[in-house]
Amino acid sequence: MENNILDCVIVGSGPAGFTAAIYAARASLKPELFTGLEPGGQLTTTTEVENFPGYPDGITGPEMMLHLQKQAERFETKVHYEMISKVEFAKKRGGIHKLSTGAREILAKSVIISTGAAAKYLGLADEKKYAGGGVSACATCDGFFYRGKDVVVVGAGDTAAEEATYLSKICNKVTLLVRKDHFRASKVMVDRVLSTPNIEVKYNHELIGIKGENFLVERAKVVNNLTDEVSTIDVHGIFIAIGHKPNTGIFKGQIDLDENEYIITEGKSARTNIPGVFAAGDVQDHHYRQAITAAGSGCMAAMDAEKYLGELAGENHTWVEQD
Repeated sequence: MENNILDCVIVGSGPAGFTAAIYAARASLKPELFTGLEPGGQLTTTTEVENFPGYPDGITGPEMMLHLQKQAERFETKVHYEMISKVEFAKKRGGIHKLSTGAREILAKSVIISTGAAAKYLGLADEKKYAGGGVSACATCDGFFYRGKDVVVVGAGDTAAEEATYLSKICNKVTLLVRKDHFRASKVMVDRVLSTPNIEVKYNHELIGIKGENFLVERAKVVNNLTDEVSTIDVHGIFIAIGHKPNTGIFKGQIDLDENEYIITEGKSARTNIPGVFAAGDVQDHHYRQAITAAGSGCMAAMDAEKYLGELAGENHTWVEQD
């Protein structure tokens, strides 16, 4: 029975998943990684990454993910281009976790979840057309490319306020589009926005289109939803800051999630409330959401998994399915 049970299964790729695989493989856990529908995660849609250590000249997101995957495979991580569609986690310490792709079942002593989170978009066709050419959902990631230029931020919550404030330090002007006549952000964030000279807030305004040439943004088409007046704003960058949704659908009812459906981890660890199940990257981080922090948490998850399995091995634990 035990020969059919994997030591470590990693659900999801990206910086967190591949880093977890590198560390787990070097710890002789023989990890098997299931990429999901988007191998490499969100970074595969990023044209240029300039803030990840070790790349002084920058690197494209797809190239970085390819490097991480090759490094994981160098240590004999098995990468499966499949999606885990169902899980059944054992509740007791030392239990066997069951995962399914729909076509086959996988048994695992430990599981690392690194399925990430997806940025929410408005649903405009132009958002996809200009992705990587001026449309972004991460000011920290892409703001550098618009230094000295004019940009638009869409949103009314803390994320939008934070993005606008960050961009105001490097851009010429930031126009913040707020759909209603008030913010949803905390008072301290609103005060910060309103006290920044180069941020203009347009209440009751919505983004309805994006115009440009050669797939590069040149204008934002907006509407005043009180008067129906349509106008354009000359900009080079448009940042959609209406939130993220963690990819935790298949884990509902199996693991503790917070009110926004992010996986809850214990303290400064990757441990979840289920023994032997760990979480890394954006699926449990709604604050930083950076490739480097995701990679760091992937390392943590692998080390926590190694410790968990080591403790059970020291107890001469027998791996059998439990009721």
